[in-house]
Amino acid sequence: MKGFEQRTLPGADGVSINAVVGGSGPPLLLLHGYPQTHVMWHKVAPVLARRFTVVATDLRGYGDSGKPPTDADHAPYSKRAMGADQLAVMRSLGFDCFFLAGHDRGGRVAHRLALDHPDAISRLAVLDIAPTREMYRGTTMSFAYAYYHWFFLTQPYDLPERLIGADPEYYIRRKLTGWSAGGDVSRIFTPEALEEYIRCFNDPDVVHASCEDYRASIAIDIAHDDADGGRKLEPPLLCLWGARGVVERLFDVLALWRSRAETVTGAALSSGHYLAEEVPAETADALVAFFGDQLP
Repeated sequence: MKGFEQRTLPGADGVSINAVVGGSGPPLLLLHGYPQTHVMWHKVAPVLARRFTVVATDLRGYGDSGKPPTDADHAPYSKRAMGADQLAVMRSLGFDCFFLAGHDRGGRVAHRLALDHPDAISRLAVLDIAPTREMYRGTTMSFAYAYYHWFFLTQPYDLPERLIGADPEYYIRRKLTGWSAGGDVSRIFTPEALEEYIRCFNDPDVVHASCEDYRASIAIDIAHDDADGGRKLEPPLLCLWGARGVVERLFDVLALWRSRAETVTGAALSSGHYLAEEVPAETADALVAFFGDQLP
């Protein structure tokens, strides 16, 4: 992340959040997906930093952010708790209202954050996801096969932790290969980024916390979604997804998000799941166009 300053910033409930900050202009927060860290934005963030103050963080439990103890409800890893971290981070930097983009798990955190704090988010972009509740509700054999990790990682402690921990590097390489278009990890991911993802998953606390993230999704996160009573996102929403990925194949992305948001636009990009690393120029252009049309 050349040109960015590494910071350790306060999240919610005493959790520290690892972040990098760079650029100038209106604030834009970037949230990563699984099994990655803020490093997934390294090809896109410098472009965005020409027009925005870019903040890219590690979600709680991931990378070098704090990994709080869990509980029986997995509440410390609910998307509400993870979103509260990100709101606290931005407020610590003096930003009460900001743009927000999230990929994969980061998109789910962004969705909950924008629901819980609509006044804090002026525009929202989600990358390669459909709403969690609707994805689970429409489970088919094809979905279960493609999204096997949603069901594997939610198994009770410590089954997935032990299996992943037996060979974290194999797991990371296999996961990234399976979800990228063409499956050529060495072409898509730089050696430095790949090394960073592997480094983090060699930490048993990261493996456990990431499982807790998924366990929360089938429990407390669904309860929070159901309690919304059909309430929709207020900020304008951009949906981007990979034309060569599973989301394109299994879901009507725009239709599902229109059931969850008032104003939705979006398009498929020429990639698999990892848009910011597979097609960084397309991803950056789409984000600049969406967030930048409010700028002078």
